[in-house]
Amino acid sequence: MPPNAGGAPVPCARLFRIRFDSLDNMPSIRLPDGATKEFSGPVSVGEVAAAIGPGLAKAALAGKVDGRLVDLSHVIDRDAAVAIVTAKDPEGLEVLRHSTAHLLAYAVKELFPDAQVTIGPVIENGFYYDFSYKRPFTPDDLAAIEVKMAELAARDFPVSREEWSRDKAVEFFKSIGEAYKAELISAIPAGETISLYREGDFIDLCRGPHVPSTGRLKVFKLMKVAGAYWRGNSNNEMLTRIYGTAWASKADQDAYLHMLEEAEKRDHRKLGRQLDLFHVQDDAPGMVFWHPHGWTIWQQVEQYVRRRLNASGYREVRTPQVMDRVLWERSGHWENYREHMFTTASENRDYAVKPMNCPGHVQIFNQGLKSYRDLPLRLAEFGACHRNEPSGALHGIMRVRGFTQDDAHIFCREDQVQSEASSFIELLQSIYADFGFHEILIKLSTRPAKRIGDDATWDRAEAALSAALDAKGLQWVLNPGEGAFYGPKIEFSLKDSIGRVWQCGTLQLDFALPGRLGAEYVDEDNARKVPVMLHRAILGSLERFIGILIENHAGAMPLWLAPVQVVVMNITEAHAGYVTQVVQRLQAAGYRVESDLRNETINLKIREHSLRKLPYQIIVGEKEVAAGQVAVRARGGENLGQMTLEAFQARLAAELPSGT
Repeated sequence: MPPNAGGAPVPCARLFRIRFDSLDNMPSIRLPDGATKEFSGPVSVGEVAAAIGPGLAKAALAGKVDGRLVDLSHVIDRDAAVAIVTAKDPEGLEVLRHSTAHLLAYAVKELFPDAQVTIGPVIENGFYYDFSYKRPFTPDDLAAIEVKMAELAARDFPVSREEWSRDKAVEFFKSIGEAYKAELISAIPAGETISLYREGDFIDLCRGPHVPSTGRLKVFKLMKVAGAYWRGNSNNEMLTRIYGTAWASKADQDAYLHMLEEAEKRDHRKLGRQLDLFHVQDDAPGMVFWHPHGWTIWQQVEQYVRRRLNASGYREVRTPQVMDRVLWERSGHWENYREHMFTTASENRDYAVKPMNCPGHVQIFNQGLKSYRDLPLRLAEFGACHRNEPSGALHGIMRVRGFTQDDAHIFCREDQVQSEASSFIELLQSIYADFGFHEILIKLSTRPAKRIGDDATWDRAEAALSAALDAKGLQWVLNPGEGAFYGPKIEFSLKDSIGRVWQCGTLQLDFALPGRLGAEYVDEDNARKVPVMLHRAILGSLERFIGILIENHAGAMPLWLAPVQVVVMNITEAHAGYVTQVVQRLQAAGYRVESDLRNETINLKIREHSLRKLPYQIIVGEKEVAAGQVAVRARGGENLGQMTLEAFQARLAAELPSGT
């Protein structure tokens, strides 16, 4: 099993420094308070935990030595930074899930000896394992496998690491009929040592680390089965994938399962149909058909962001959808992003439908010589982009092939980067707050393996973004290797009303693309210089952000985003004229209002409009007409009673965020 990729290392609460004295072979552990503990020789991570205290020894799952995650059995024979990892640490939860994936494979082999195990990594909130078997596993199989997992865990088998030669491992797995494992190992370079982990009668390829024994695995649940091609290639065998989740405590797992139930109720695809917002169909895979109510939400989002950008010094532009291959080659996209681009040809010229807006914005910058006095220049575009996403990855309006970005590019001098980044972060925080998001998680993603530009340029770019974050006093984590191919980026993620995290905003620093595309300005010393380019988005894809909003609010959009803010209903035909007057006055005040004059009972009307999740319902009857007032019901069924129309309008105005 391949190792978990995981996220950036998170410091553990207990961090110690082990110093190995080469003269007397007496490692010395220095505790946070400055006290030390002496050992007579090399010491395992588990022994370090035991020396600190029995409570920590009992809770320990693994360790970190010089930043590398290792088993408790790992022996330290040199100076090293050591952290004891427990289930309270993010790494500890990954170790639990990693080990539970092995427990799943063990249970499957116990119940279905002819099944072959392939790969099974840790994923967000759980794990999966792919199996080759003569038939797909069923829900009944899952129930039996979970029972067997609990039985194996209760037997508390020690989990031990073994190191073999590659050839020995290949022959072993071939001999027990595990062709997929043999294939994986055969691809490892000759001469490398192979690590395997044994628990009970089961042994599996893995780099580890793992919990010290199966008895540590107490809280887990198998979730579903799915199909998956071997190595992700549709020409290969279809395998059965079993998904599971594992947690440090039952309370954590129960909370997660409850969140999944809530997420199911909030599924934007279901609500999109129920509330008549949008649809997708096979004739245009990954493209969205927006219905009138959905497009109203879109317009409210776009126009609001446009107002905020205009007030912040951005100048809106529009660039072509299709541009010549030569431009994409110069930008580096053709080499680094070609597989995600839609292409076409005409009159012996190759073109690409733009997957992003940045090369087009550089072309606008290049029209006319720019001076340092013109910088920073902020160009914004609600740019329609297309990316050739795999069909299996498409998901409602959250993951699409055609989407619109609230995109902008800031051309500036290098000494303006920090102030521009700071201003952008303030704008982003304010906009997120108006949409109801106040908890923002921040990551700094650094250079990937596949990139353009030299290391010195990347050093400056990464240092500039980290300095901007530090200057704002923001908490952030490092996300190594996940930057764009042209530069590092800051990623801003939102936490929604049920605790899910959505990555939306980005700020990407680019020293490379402007120069590749010939962008220059004249500096104070009359020298021609290449501007720095900041790629930035706040919402990201408008389609995806609207999907997030729908799920965050369970379809009950806040007043300023609701497609219909108020519906006015009559009790009898005699009140229809007054309904029309009320509607006209509210519409004149700028509110989105509908009337319902159908010859139906008022209870039926109230029930139907409640299902539409409208913010307010106004009921007009004999008493309201006589008093010149309206009876108001708020979303959720709250009866606000009678009030004047002026009082109702004041209530609406007070509910709207400033700037919306």
